[in-house]
Amino acid sequence: MVEAIRHDKTARQLRLLSDALDSGRLGPVRRLVNTLSPAEIGNLLESLPPGKREVVWGLVDAEDDGEVLVHVGDEVRESLLADMDPDEIIAAVEDLDIDDLADLVEDLPDTVIDEVLKSMDRENRERLEQVLSYPEDTAGRLMNPDVVTVRADVNVDVVLRYLRLRGELPDHTDHLYVVSRRHQYLGRVSLASLVTHEDSTPINRLIDDEQPAIDVGESAQEVARQFSDLDWVSAPVVDDNNILLGRITIDDVVDIIREQAEHQALGAAGLDEDEDLFSPIKRAVRGRVVWLGINLFTAFLAASVIGQFEATLEKIVALAVLMPIVAGIGGNAAVQVLTLMVRGLALGQVGSSNARILLWKEIRVALINGVLIGGIVGIIAFVWFHSVLLSLVIALALIINFCAAAVAGVLLPLLLKRMDIDPAVAGTVVVTAVTDVMGFFCFLGLATLILLH
Repeated sequence: MVEAIRHDKTARQLRLLSDALDSGRLGPVRRLVNTLSPAEIGNLLESLPPGKREVVWGLVDAEDDGEVLVHVGDEVRESLLADMDPDEIIAAVEDLDIDDLADLVEDLPDTVIDEVLKSMDRENRERLEQVLSYPEDTAGRLMNPDVVTVRADVNVDVVLRYLRLRGELPDHTDHLYVVSRRHQYLGRVSLASLVTHEDSTPINRLIDDEQPAIDVGESAQEVARQFSDLDWVSAPVVDDNNILLGRITIDDVVDIIREQAEHQALGAAGLDEDEDLFSPIKRAVRGRVVWLGINLFTAFLAASVIGQFEATLEKIVALAVLMPIVAGIGGNAAVQVLTLMVRGLALGQVGSSNARILLWKEIRVALINGVLIGGIVGIIAFVWFHSVLLSLVIALALIINFCAAAVAGVLLPLLLKRMDIDPAVAGTVVVTAVTDVMGFFCFLGLATLILLH
């Protein structure tokens, strides 16, 4: 529901923006753009063709440039950066949080990176280098080293005076982290506890040590799962020696969850989630042709199976009419199981410990669905072609192909995962190839055995 409302809002903003651009008056465009958040501006920029995108980008408030760059895909970001002078880029990114800057810095021209590093003070430069030293898609790369820490041996009044002197707190600060003299993580203290307890209360009496720290090498996927399961707003990140390195906040985790959803949805069609909606034709072709080529290979594989039964098809023309039904419905069944598996693997709910139980459950579901759908199709085939045996053939073929879909949908994602191949990207092509080949082979093979012998 929330997602639908957001999409409707984006469509409405896009329509208003397009109307204003078409009118040729930039004043209304500027006013509309400046009422939007950086994330909304980024979403609109991705929705515009290159010509209009350049115009709108030029009207964005310079103070928002850096945040907007963070909220667009890689290809769109590349096109926006290409239209900016080095001084504009440096001004745009200099006030970004370290974790956001780490996301951008590798997309910047080398000369600009050097200037950005020179413009930073020593502490922030070291923080950025520390974050960049960790692999992508890990907690270390997601964390922001800017954290507020306190010692356990001080009182509430000391901490409150320190916070007043500091003046500002990092965004999404709901807790302060308590550390030892060696900067080891001991626990956290909520801001609510600080303002509701007496000034003389020792911090060690307010420590909440129930929230575990996240290991710096933890995968981004696992980080997102923990935030989702435990309703965290922020979480500390530590190294192997329990030294506090930084923290991860909910805004970064929301981005991860959205990227995972886009990856699964677009990956199933063989698309890159970072592809620009209006990317150059050559780039779009290059990004899609590989999976289309794989699909072509599987199509020829299925066609070769059909070719083995050419004589049967010549004698019984009705088989050619019904044949796509067996493969098509079987493919849909396989994609249903595959989608559940990909989701389960992403959430850590599926593994070797429960794969066998899951496989047996899906086979039973396939048998029941096969009998139901096969029976319906069989009745339709009888009414259409007046052949009991033909009805029996297509019903049996559907039952067998549903079972094949269940086996492929469960086992192939596990196999691809073990081979370090993303099942969200490769799974659909593979499982539909299995059901196409199996569907044609079962249907035509059974027709040859039952109808021609």
